[in-house]
Amino acid sequence: MFHGILLIGLFTCASFYISDIQFFKNLSFSPMIIGIILGMLYANSLRNHLPATWVPGIQFCSKKLLRLGIILYGFRLTFQDVMTVGLAGIAVDAIIVTVTILGGVWIGRLLKMDQETALLTSVGSGICGAAAVLGAESTIRTKPYKTAVAVATVVIFGTISMFLYPVAYRSGWLDLTPEQMGIFTGSTLHEVAHAVGAGNAMGEAISNTSIIVKMIRVMMLVPVLLVLGVWAARRTKASGEASAEKGKVAIPWFAVGFLAVIGFNSFNLLPQVFVDAINYVDTFLLTMAMVALGAETSIDKFKKAGPKPFILAFVLDIWLILGGYILAKHLAPLML
Repeated sequence: MFHGILLIGLFTCASFYISDIQFFKNLSFSPMIIGIILGMLYANSLRNHLPATWVPGIQFCSKKLLRLGIILYGFRLTFQDVMTVGLAGIAVDAIIVTVTILGGVWIGRLLKMDQETALLTSVGSGICGAAAVLGAESTIRTKPYKTAVAVATVVIFGTISMFLYPVAYRSGWLDLTPEQMGIFTGSTLHEVAHAVGAGNAMGEAISNTSIIVKMIRVMMLVPVLLVLGVWAARRTKASGEASAEKGKVAIPWFAVGFLAVIGFNSFNLLPQVFVDAINYVDTFLLTMAMVALGAETSIDKFKKAGPKPFILAFVLDIWLILGGYILAKHLAPLML
């Protein structure tokens, strides 16, 4: 197992190094995104030469370290952040998350997509990109290639939107105040890195609001994962699988831990330098999980998934832009 973990660790170090290159910084490509790309490159080149004894280490990274990474992600958030943007940000986020996930699953059925891939794509688009996909994957325990496909859609359309928003705002195409634009940006961009990148390009007033609104969306990962846990248990019961566990709700305890860490962090008991160190370690753990998932994803599996996940992600991105604009323009002012 140690050899497999060490292999993933080396790829993760390379991911951090590459993400520091200015070109990738300009694209707001985090180490996690670089990590899954490196993992997929490995899966489609040298993966078949990997000793079988190394595989458990890779699986350990994609499951155990993933859940620990999600828990520690809570150190990036506080409940005080929620109070800063008030009811307007919470309401817009709640509508965006709910409609995106439920609508995505419904559209997936219309497209006759694999149910799990549609769900992962919708959760990634609706909440917080790759981190949300990883959390959902760990709850419903799907195949790694489905996770990689969902992450790929998030990266592509989130990155496009990240560059589109500042251009649209500065060109006057979006008739929004700075606060409304911050709510629009934070409630609709996929990754935290996307919200940070777009916000910084539009000024501090917009950036601060967009990041807080985005973090509120991240918090909504907890109730979504709890609902997914119930859904997964019912699906298992309906299919007649695992008779000993039939009907048992698998509570995603890592999601509860994530919420508990947010609560602890809200008391501001740790020096900021410690919190920054924890966040760095957390990013490293999540990047290891992404590399491991990428290492289980070959081009053949992407071909198996077909173009439908990308069609779904495109439709959801259109909804996020149009729906988010309408909510930020007309609903948010009523609650500010």
